[in-house]
Amino acid sequence: MTQPTWPEVLSAAVSGTDLTVSQAAWAMRQVMRGEATGAQLGGLLMALRAKGESVAEVIGFRDAILDAAVPLSVDPNVLDIVGTGGDRYGTVNISSTASIIVAATGIPVVKHGNRAVSSKAGASDVLSELGIDLRLSPEAVARVLDEAGITFAWAAAFHPGFKHAAPVRAELGVPTAFNFLGPLVNPARAEANAVGVASLDVVPIITGVFRTRGATALVFRGEDGLDELTTTGYSRIWQITNGDMHEFDIHPRDLGMPTATIDDLLGGSPAENAATLRRTLAGESGPVRDVVLLNAAAGIVAYRLSQDPAQADRNMIQRLVEARDAAAAAIDEGLATAKLDAWVAASGRAGQE
Repeated sequence: MTQPTWPEVLSAAVSGTDLTVSQAAWAMRQVMRGEATGAQLGGLLMALRAKGESVAEVIGFRDAILDAAVPLSVDPNVLDIVGTGGDRYGTVNISSTASIIVAATGIPVVKHGNRAVSSKAGASDVLSELGIDLRLSPEAVARVLDEAGITFAWAAAFHPGFKHAAPVRAELGVPTAFNFLGPLVNPARAEANAVGVASLDVVPIITGVFRTRGATALVFRGEDGLDELTTTGYSRIWQITNGDMHEFDIHPRDLGMPTATIDDLLGGSPAENAATLRRTLAGESGPVRDVVLLNAAAGIVAYRLSQDPAQADRNMIQRLVEARDAAAAAIDEGLATAKLDAWVAASGRAGQE
């Protein structure tokens, strides 16, 4: 089979023609190996941005990135709670806090994330502040999961090829396909996913990829633009299982929860957000607890769905209420704080081995 070429790939993209999966995968392999020039990558990213990225293109990119990733040898029967970023609000670390709470309910979690791009404190910034060692070997990352039931796969460590794209992305200064690839390339290849999406335009791409690969996912977006389930008003959920997709609109009052304002959810520096996270796990009440519980509930629902596809036939609000109550119990019984402490301890031991 004849290999694609950059003139062929760029000509197709510039003309508004969607790339095939194989063309997209070839191009991304070139990028991950450092064999694409800045002009080639920049031209491709902007051409795709102008015409709109297709599901096939993102599948090709995803496959090439995962093929080039540092392997993570864990059971894929785990959950990832992650957001695309890009909502520009700078909230507290909702998905990171929710991940710890979900793990405290007994669900194995492999969180995938990176340094902050659109906020003051990304997942890895805050986890590092909490004492989680980000620079563990893949074997150590897996051991931490075995010991603590939760671990963190730092994108920079597991996707070294990303460094070849970083200068071009910085020079372009506009959103590209890389902005929404993060939630799709967890090296654990998690079977259960709870994914927040900031841009409505990206939802068909994210859901399309999950539907094509037969994964289980809850994809969601707050109508306020948060890449989370929001407590400021309505959110939309897209449930994907066995290639099928169903949409739901939810409001905090549906779960008997109070509404909040965006200002109630804003965060600060990594140190400030880490302190907020600890207070929330310790049982502090208020808007942050509410939004974290709602997003933890989404993670629990996604994992339960991956274990039992028949859950898809049950009422979504009822499932979220049950999961929210389980998450609240994990906090109130001290399990969430204990889970964080166990994670920090396991990470510290792994880093010394």
